[in-house]
Amino acid sequence: MGTLQEKLLFLYKFSRAPQQIGSVTPSSAFLAKKMVDSVNWEKVNGVAELGAGTGAITKYIQRAKKDDTRVLLFEKDTELRGRLQERFADCACYEDAGRLQAVLRTEGIDSLDCVISGLPYFNFPPSLRDRLLSEIAASLRPGGRFVAFQYSQQMRKRLSRQFAMERIHFVPFNVPPAFVYVCRKEEG
Repeated sequence: MGTLQEKLLFLYKFSRAPQQIGSVTPSSAFLAKKMVDSVNWEKVNGVAELGAGTGAITKYIQRAKKDDTRVLLFEKDTELRGRLQERFADCACYEDAGRLQAVLRTEGIDSLDCVISGLPYFNFPPSLRDRLLSEIAASLRPGGRFVAFQYSQQMRKRLSRQFAMERIHFVPFNVPPAFVYVCRKEEG
C-alpha cells in the first residue's frame, strides 16, 4: 500500500474510532526508528507489537529482528489486521491485545523479550488500561523491554508503577510529536 493511500486509510479509521486509533496519521519513520532502535534485537526471540495499524513500525521490526524471532501483531480493526496479515505473512496476527497471555499459550511461547506498543493508553478507560498493562507485564520475561509511544507524558507515572523507566525520548518529527517510553520489567 502506498504512503498516501496508507495515510488516507488511517485518517478514515481515526475519524470512525478516535479513541481506538489515537492519531490522524500513521507513525513517522523517525518515531518507528526511535522505537525499534531502543531494543537490542540480538536478544529478542519473541516480540509483540500492540496496535500495529498499517505496519508503519512493523516494517522496521522486520528489518531489525533476527531471522528466527517470533513476531506477534495485535490490531483491533478488522480491515487493518487483514492488511497486516497480507503484508507480513510470517507474523501471527491477533485482534485483542488484552488476551496477550492466552495468545502466548496458543503460540507455545513462554514469555516475550519485548513488547512494542502504539496503543493510545490515555484514551482508554482505566480498567482497560490496567488490564492491558498487567497483560504486558505478565507476558514479558524478567528484564524484558516494553517500548511504547504516547503523545504526552500523562502515562509516565502509571508506567513507572508497573515497570522500571529507563528513558523517555521526545520525537518532534511525528504528527503529532510523540514521547517514546523505554521501560523494563524488573527482575526477581
